[in-house]
Amino acid sequence: MDSRQHFSLWYFVAAMLLLFALQSVLVAQHTETLAYSDFKTLLHAGKVKEVLISDESISGTVDLRNADALLPADALKDLSKDNLEAHPFVTARVPDTDLVADLQAAKVRFSGQIENRWLSTLLSWVAPALVFVLIWVFFMRRMGSGQLGGLMDVGKSRARVFVQKETGVRFADVAGIDEAKDELMEVVDFLKNPEHYRRLGGRIPKGVLVVGAPGTGKTLLAKAVAGEAGVSFLSISGSEFVEMFVGVGAARVRDLFQQAEKLAPCIIFIDELDALGKARGISMFGGNDEREQTLNQLLVQMDGFDTASGVIIMAATNRPEILDPALLRPGRFDRQVVLDRPDIKGREQILRVHAKNLKLGADVDLAAVAGKTAGLAGADLANIVNEAALHAARQNKSSVDMGDFDEAIDRTLTGLEKKSRVMTQKERETVAHHEAGHALVAEARPGADKVAKISIIPRGIGALGYTQQQPTEDRYLLKRGELLDRLDVLLGGRVAEQLVYGEISTGAQNDLQRATDLAREMVTRYGMSDAVGPATLEKTRSALFLREVATPGHAEYSEHTAQVIDEEVRKLLLTAQDRVRATLSGRRELLHALAQELLRHEVVDRAKLLAIIDSASSQQSVSQLPSEASSPSADVPAPRVPEKRPAAA
Repeated sequence: MDSRQHFSLWYFVAAMLLLFALQSVLVAQHTETLAYSDFKTLLHAGKVKEVLISDESISGTVDLRNADALLPADALKDLSKDNLEAHPFVTARVPDTDLVADLQAAKVRFSGQIENRWLSTLLSWVAPALVFVLIWVFFMRRMGSGQLGGLMDVGKSRARVFVQKETGVRFADVAGIDEAKDELMEVVDFLKNPEHYRRLGGRIPKGVLVVGAPGTGKTLLAKAVAGEAGVSFLSISGSEFVEMFVGVGAARVRDLFQQAEKLAPCIIFIDELDALGKARGISMFGGNDEREQTLNQLLVQMDGFDTASGVIIMAATNRPEILDPALLRPGRFDRQVVLDRPDIKGREQILRVHAKNLKLGADVDLAAVAGKTAGLAGADLANIVNEAALHAARQNKSSVDMGDFDEAIDRTLTGLEKKSRVMTQKERETVAHHEAGHALVAEARPGADKVAKISIIPRGIGALGYTQQQPTEDRYLLKRGELLDRLDVLLGGRVAEQLVYGEISTGAQNDLQRATDLAREMVTRYGMSDAVGPATLEKTRSALFLREVATPGHAEYSEHTAQVIDEEVRKLLLTAQDRVRATLSGRRELLHALAQELLRHEVVDRAKLLAIIDSASSQQSVSQLPSEASSPSADVPAPRVPEKRPAAA
C-alpha cells in the first residue's frame, strides 16, 4: 500500500479530533450542571437570577456565593471559581406543576424556548450519511489507484502510456531479428513521414501482428518501433480487457481508442492477443459471452478508425492458430511479422547487446557461447548473461570469464548443481558408464551432434549426469539416417549399463521416453516406415510455438494399422539397440577409460574426450558397423530446440 494513501485517513481523523477540541475549548462556555433538587433549593433561597425553560432542560444563571451552606458538600466539588455571582447552570427538566409559581414567588425572570427540531433531525440524518459517503469515496479512489481496480473506473482502459524517452528502446537495442526490423521500418517511416505515403495514395497497414515463441522479443520490438518513431506508446495486455462485469471489456476497448486518438500519432500495443482474440464459438454455458463481446468491439474499432490519424495497432501472440479469422483478414491485422529463434549469428548479436555493460575477461568468446546455446531465444540468452555475471560475483572475480558462461549455460539447460545430493560409489560408477556410453556413440555416429561436455554432477530435479552435445551448425532439416543416429545416442547409456553390469537401471527412463517418441514420430508423422508407407497418421493439436501435445480421443486409423505402428516402433528401437551394442562392444576398454576419467574429475570436456579416444585408437583401430545411418533418405523437419538428457532418475 502506498504510504500517502495509508496516512491520509489518519490525517482526516486527526483533523476531526482537533476540530472538536477547539470547539470545546474556545467556543463552548463552561456551564455548571445541577441536580433539579439543588436547583429548587437555590430557587427558594433567592439565588436564581434568570431562567430559560425548554422542553428538556432548564438553564440560566445563579448566585453561588455562600451556596455551600445550602447544598450538599459534594454538589459543588467541581465548581468553577469564575463569576460566582452570575454563574451559568443547566439542569434536566422534570414534571413539576409548581415550577412557574415558585419562579413567580421568587420574582425570577423566566422565559420559554421553542426548539427547532427539524434542523436537529435533519443533521442527525444528513451528517452521518455525508460521513459515510466521504469514507466510501475515499476507499473507492484508493482502490481505483491500485492494482485491484475500482468500481468508479471499471470501464476505463488500463493502458500504460509511454512517451519516447520513457520507452528507452531503439532498434539498436534489438538484435538477432534483422528481417523483422526491416519489416517494421516501413511503420516507423510512416509515423515519421506520413505525407510521403499519402502523396502516392498508399495506405499503411492498420495492424501489425508480431508472432513468435516466448522470449523472442515481441514486446521489445514493439517498444523499439515506438522509440524509433518518437511517438507515444500505449501498452495493455489482452487479459486486462475482460472482467466479471458484462460490458466492461467493450467499454475499455472504446476508451483505449479514444486515448489513442487524443495522443495520435501513437502505437497501441496489445500483448498476449490470444487472451482476447480467441476464435469465437458456441459457449458451453449459453447466453452472451463477455469475451466475444469484447472481441466484437475490437473488430468494430479497428474498422472504424483511419490510419491517416497516425494510430497504428500492434499485437503480440505465441498462439496465432487459435486467433479469430476476422482479426487476421486484410484491413485489420493485415501484416504479420514472425519472430523465429535466432541462428548462431543472431545469438552472438544478442549476447553482445546484453553483455555490453559487463566487464568481460580476455578469454570470453561470445561466438563460442552462441554455438553452445543452439535453439535458445533472446530471453534465455539474456538470462545466461545475467547468470554468468552473478556467478562471477559469487566467486569474487574482477571480471566475467568463460568459465562463468559455461556454468551459466549448464545451469540454464540442465538446472542448478545439487551439491547436497550424495550418491553411493556404485551409483556414481553406473552414471559414469551411462554417460560414457552416450558420448562414445555420439562420437561414432557421423549424423549426431558432437559432444561438448560430459558430467556426472547431479543437476536439476532428477538428472544425475548429462552429456552436452553441440551442433556444428544450425539445422532445419534432418534426414532419416540422422534421426537414426540420434536414436542410437539416446540408447547409448542404457546399452552401456547392460554391457558393463549385465543389467539395466532406472536411469534410462528419460532416454527411453525420448527414443520412443522419436521412433513413433518417424513412423506416424514423417512417413519413414516401409510397412506404414508415406502417410501421416497422428495429428497434434498444439500451439505453433509451444510444446506439442498429442490429440486425445479416438485415433484416425484402424486397429490393424495401430498394431503395424507398434511393430515398426519396436523394430526401430530393437535395431538401434543392436547397432549400439555392436559399437560399444568393440570399445569396452575405451568405455571403461572414459568412465574412470569421469569418476576422477566428474567433468570431461571435448579436448579431454578426444585425447582419450586418440589414446585408445593408437592401441586398437576404431571400427564402425555399417548401418542404416549411412543410407540416403528423405528430408524431414528437425526439432529446433535441444532437449536435456538426464542420466538417471
